[in-house]
Amino acid sequence: MADDKPYRRNVGVALFNGSGRVLIGRRFRDDGPEIILPGLEWQMPQGGIDENEHPRDAVMRELWEETGVSNTDYLGETDWMSYDFPPFDGPQSHRLAKFRGQRQKWFALRFTGDDREVDPLTPRNGQPPEFDQWRWERLDRVADLVVPFRREVYREVARSFTRYV
Repeated sequence: MADDKPYRRNVGVALFNGSGRVLIGRRFRDDGPEIILPGLEWQMPQGGIDENEHPRDAVMRELWEETGVSNTDYLGETDWMSYDFPPFDGPQSHRLAKFRGQRQKWFALRFTGDDREVDPLTPRNGQPPEFDQWRWERLDRVADLVVPFRREVYREVARSFTRYV
């Protein structure tokens, strides 16, 4: 039963550029229960927290792995929030199948680099690319671009970080 499974610890990042827009990437493949749906492939970078890893370290690692970005300033963070994965009929040996969903802490960071730094297609730390495109988007629009099971978390992130726009 899904309710008996734990939540996976995870971080997400709202990376703001100088115009107050956030970086989003277009996911180009599913990853077990982390599905994508046509027209709803966009999301902000996020990823799991390794064992004994501090969330602030995890967010910088995940941002770099998924986008190549390392030039940032810390702005703030949210409390923990959760979302459930949709039903998963795939192999129970999948790395995410043992989880009910994700428990996330979101970070607001200011991008201090140059757009040429953003490179989601280069594999880093042995991780395959997750995004095939990227762009800057208004924070208040991002929840409409993600899969439905993430929408409420994205709306809360937008409410929490509106002061950084």
